[in-house]
Amino acid sequence: MLLAFSQWLAQDIRVFNVFSYITLRSMLAVITALIISFLIGPMMIRKLTAYKIGQSVRDDGPQTHLIKAGTPTMGGALILMSIVLTTLLWADLSNRYVWVVLLTTMSFGVIGWIDDYRKVVYRNPKGLSARSKFFWQSVIAVSVASYLALTAEMSVQTDMIVPFFKEIAIPLGGIGFVILAYFVIVGTSNAVNLTDGLDGLAIMPTVMISSALAVFAYVTGHVIFAKYLGIPYIPNTGELSVFCGALAGAGLAFLWFNAYPAEVFMGDVGALALGAALGVVTVIVRQEIVLVIMGGVFVIEALSVMLQVASFKLLGKRIFRMAPLHHHFELKGWKENQVVVRFWIITLILVLVGLSTLKLR
Repeated sequence: MLLAFSQWLAQDIRVFNVFSYITLRSMLAVITALIISFLIGPMMIRKLTAYKIGQSVRDDGPQTHLIKAGTPTMGGALILMSIVLTTLLWADLSNRYVWVVLLTTMSFGVIGWIDDYRKVVYRNPKGLSARSKFFWQSVIAVSVASYLALTAEMSVQTDMIVPFFKEIAIPLGGIGFVILAYFVIVGTSNAVNLTDGLDGLAIMPTVMISSALAVFAYVTGHVIFAKYLGIPYIPNTGELSVFCGALAGAGLAFLWFNAYPAEVFMGDVGALALGAALGVVTVIVRQEIVLVIMGGVFVIEALSVMLQVASFKLLGKRIFRMAPLHHHFELKGWKENQVVVRFWIITLILVLVGLSTLKLR
């Protein structure tokens, strides 16, 4: 909206041409999302508290978490509101990738909202059944992946790019691309959701990865930078930097309220949506392998759950004291803040490794 307005003003006042720069609008998106979240956040927390939208805590979880029962949840709605409003303000709304990412994020947010609603209203810690959740995630992910495959104009838009190598790209074809995109979007969504078990644990890695993806989106959509760095050029992807900036800003503001001891939890409405957002941006800019690197904490958290379940069903034994992995370390004696900060440090290192793939080719 503001981009279109600035373009109209630029016809008579040339200084407004500065808003055509994606880098400026990305920075403004970070600031705008921060301001929106800081303004709306306290009011939303008060409303959630007044309506007793409180967190349900697993009976079989760490006993230290029992004090978290009743803490307002569904705070992810604040993040989504900030992201959507900011993106609508600063992004080029004629760009189809912007709408793909926005609609995917909001669709997964709806699934999470229904899940949280059932937990809060019916006091059922399990919420929406796993089968129903997975079904609707699959429908959305396959629809998005199919759209991207059908509208791809270049083979590079469906190839798998291998980091650290300039010339290596694995042709996937339409079906292969849809399958890969499906697993990336659904997998990342659920991985972030599984990680969201401690105060601030999931949101800061999400902010870091989103910031890195903003860089990838910008250089992928910039013909000169893409050529210089030896990465595929995909027109119009640069605009996703604005969305990523909005996500980073909204996430940082949410961390203000979600840091230990948390005033509010994001709930599935936030975790599922943010994971899907990271996944679909990654698919569009063709950096799936890099996402696995940067999102190593999310990956290991998800793997810990899968290994725990498989081991218990097949062998009757548990590999970890409790899954996801962050609970295992809690039961080993790590304090909650120690687990969170150490996982943040690991993510920062992995994000830097992921960013290094831009140059090390």
